[in-house]
Amino acid sequence: MSHVVSNLRYWLVNHPTILHFSWIPGQTPASTPLFLTLSLISYLSLTFLLRRLPLSPINPVLLKPITAVHNLILFLLSLIMAVGCTLTILSPNTPNLDWILCFPPNTSPTGPHFFWAYVFYLSKILEFFDTLFIILSGSIQRLSFLHVYHHATVLVMCYLWLHTCQSLSPVALVTNASVHVLMYGYYFLCAVGIRPKWKRVVTDCQIVQFLFSFVVSGRMLYLHFTGSGCSGIWGWCFNAAFNASLLALFIDFHARSYAKRQNMVSRQKNKSS
Repeated sequence: MSHVVSNLRYWLVNHPTILHFSWIPGQTPASTPLFLTLSLISYLSLTFLLRRLPLSPINPVLLKPITAVHNLILFLLSLIMAVGCTLTILSPNTPNLDWILCFPPNTSPTGPHFFWAYVFYLSKILEFFDTLFIILSGSIQRLSFLHVYHHATVLVMCYLWLHTCQSLSPVALVTNASVHVLMYGYYFLCAVGIRPKWKRVVTDCQIVQFLFSFVVSGRMLYLHFTGSGCSGIWGWCFNAAFNASLLALFIDFHARSYAKRQNMVSRQKNKSS
């Protein structure tokens, strides 16, 4: 077991590409505000356009294998990111527990954590294809405001993690990637014809994730105001506002979805009685 952990630590933390990574605005691919802006405009414009075009749904026989591969890739990528960032947090190079919550002022975006934050940022662009597959499947009712808002705004959040060297981002990355392992695992199974009964668990975990982020934010703010400050506090302000809005939307989605299921169960019982 220790041999496996040592190999994982080398390939996911101590490999030279990861260990010596640096986010350099204007030099690192996809690091400019222009790239971020064009990505968001392209995503929102294409979503708006494709939703209104009279497109015929693609045959599920053709579309499902593609979505299955897409979901499998994101499942594996999320798992690798969660493990990689967790090993980074647990590595001897991590100064102490408070470092995970509060980067010192003037922290540079270099090293393994920022490498995984960069991969996480790029993965959010890959997740844009979730929306495309919903449209191509003809399931427009699934294309909610929550879906589009989440996919668009999370890209900005991840960019700010890197651009501002945002404190708390290690915790946010591990928890978010872990939830995505569960979520894309569920989507993959659905795409291959297996429909697990734990769909509600995915939404529950997302809500717990947001609540947990507010709890650890309290410790970060304590360290910020009682010490020399934490790096990327303005990036955290955006992150906190975004998480609060998502929490409200997810709770509303959870309540409405659960109410619909309860009504369906009640109608079925009335018919059978």
